[in-house]
Amino acid sequence: DGFETLEKIRLLGNVPVLMLTAKDDNASKVKGLQMGADDYMSKPFSLAVLKARMGNLLRRGKVQDILCSNGITLDRVSCRAYRQDKEIPCSSVEFRLLQYFMENRGQVLSKEQILERLWDNQGKFVDDNTVSVNIRRLRMKIEEDPSSPRLIRTVHGLGYIWRED
Repeated sequence: DGFETLEKIRLLGNVPVLMLTAKDDNASKVKGLQMGADDYMSKPFSLAVLKARMGNLLRRGKVQDILCSNGITLDRVSCRAYRQDKEIPCSSVEFRLLQYFMENRGQVLSKEQILERLWDNQGKFVDDNTVSVNIRRLRMKIEEDPSSPRLIRTVHGLGYIWRED
């Protein structure tokens, strides 16, 4: 249902969510908003009001088009990464991996979570080494000393974490 979907969306990151539902009782509205929905509308609804509310959410979300952490700036609109105004050349996979880490800074992300988010989690197009190889490539581009990383740290037996200074 919509509440379960909202829960899953919030695990992925902070994107604007407008719940559009047939449930118009106050308890459902409160539950949706408390679970993290940015807005809540029940059917029937006016298309003009829906457009206005979506516009509000998108305008508010503009601030989050830029992520900054540890001297790295990520522009989600242009899909570019920078360190002190100098662009870091990233492949699309490296950019998405960096974005995933920065959106979930301070949280340990398992290889399985990373595979599920960035690749085919059924293993059809990747092997067990895919995550490690791509993290190594990303570290080569963003770490001052890739052999002793301070941004993307390995948490042995658990996964990886983006450390914020």
